[in-house]
Amino acid sequence: MKTSVPLLIVLLLISLVTGCIHPEAPRIQIVQADVARVTQPDVPDQDLAELVSGNNGFAFDLYHALRESQDGNLFYSPLSISIALAMVWAGARGETERQMAETLHFTLPQTRLHPAFNALDLELARRGQGAQGKDNKGFRLHVVNALWGQKDYQFLSEFLETLARNYDAGLRLLDFAGDPEAARRIINDWVSRQTEGRIQDLIPPGTIDALTRLVLTNAIYFNAAWDQPFDRRDTRDGTFYLLDGSQVAVPMMRQMAKYGYAGGEGFQAVELPYDGGELAMVILLPDAGRFEEFERSLSASQMEEILRRLEYQRLHLTMPRFRVESAIGLRDVLAEMGMPAAFDPGQADFSGMDDSRDLYISHVLHKAFVVVDESGTEAAAATAVVIGLTSLPSHMEVTVDRPFIFLIRDLQTGTILFIGRVVNPAQ
Repeated sequence: MKTSVPLLIVLLLISLVTGCIHPEAPRIQIVQADVARVTQPDVPDQDLAELVSGNNGFAFDLYHALRESQDGNLFYSPLSISIALAMVWAGARGETERQMAETLHFTLPQTRLHPAFNALDLELARRGQGAQGKDNKGFRLHVVNALWGQKDYQFLSEFLETLARNYDAGLRLLDFAGDPEAARRIINDWVSRQTEGRIQDLIPPGTIDALTRLVLTNAIYFNAAWDQPFDRRDTRDGTFYLLDGSQVAVPMMRQMAKYGYAGGEGFQAVELPYDGGELAMVILLPDAGRFEEFERSLSASQMEEILRRLEYQRLHLTMPRFRVESAIGLRDVLAEMGMPAAFDPGQADFSGMDDSRDLYISHVLHKAFVVVDESGTEAAAATAVVIGLTSLPSHMEVTVDRPFIFLIRDLQTGTILFIGRVVNPAQ
């Protein structure tokens, strides 16, 4: 049964002063389900391992889907996309739920998958204690979620409670129907703040409209120093060979140090740890002329095998400084990967959100940023899933602007108590 949000949740009237960024932006009410986030989820190690394995499988499936349609450099956060879509999946039912689970490699049932995501997030939050960021500030790895719902729209308490318990996500009320542009700016400002300004304008103009009822967002920010920083004095221009055989000169960093290394048929792999030794970058370098061949064969299982073979040895590493920014619309890609029902107004079933089949995914938007230099790595990503109405509810309009007759009657018996007419209400 569909139940109105205000009857089931506690309104925390938290006023976010967004006017400092956009003076015309309205204050935001955050509606928090009357349950707290589970900070010590009882999740078996096997469930966490199964979740990570599935997420990694989706990461490489998406890589292959994107490489077919994206030219040039590519960068994205599969974790951000998986988390955002997992929150959506909490409200999916029927064939929509099945297709999403298969595409996203969600092999755990709903009752176990969301706690596993919670356990993974809490585990990641423990990383980097005492470690440094690349900007001489502390190490940062922040993962945050938020829901943005149409004010006065009725969402099921079970849906909101699942997201509050496992994703620490309260429902922030906006007026998509009345002022979609203001709502878009507010969400984009939130994303920018969570990513230290690296992800701007995640949601482009025109994406949110009067039919939007819910936007689910995830943002990830990462800033870490290398365990062994490169000496800037050793950086100088070097040759980088492009796929078409041409070449460019780029700043090349150089380092003599011990790294995890694995060599295989047609490739080399190097692992560069970050300060604190809890995270690392892995570089996969195909042999000259074999990039496309190696890329086509890359999979989660192959990656696991490469990582198992890494051994620390002294290397003279030369690699470029680089910076990549990506903006990707994932709607068509995900539909082609196996979940078209979620994007089809006639087939989508998100009745777990509002006890109706009036909602569907209109957009999945992703932006990512990374810069790698002698000091370390800064990376950020954000994902927004826009949920819209299949159509505005049909309705008749009646305007009483001419003479009329009226009556007052008893409903149970049908007895007319009064009858009259109005030909001039100003008399």
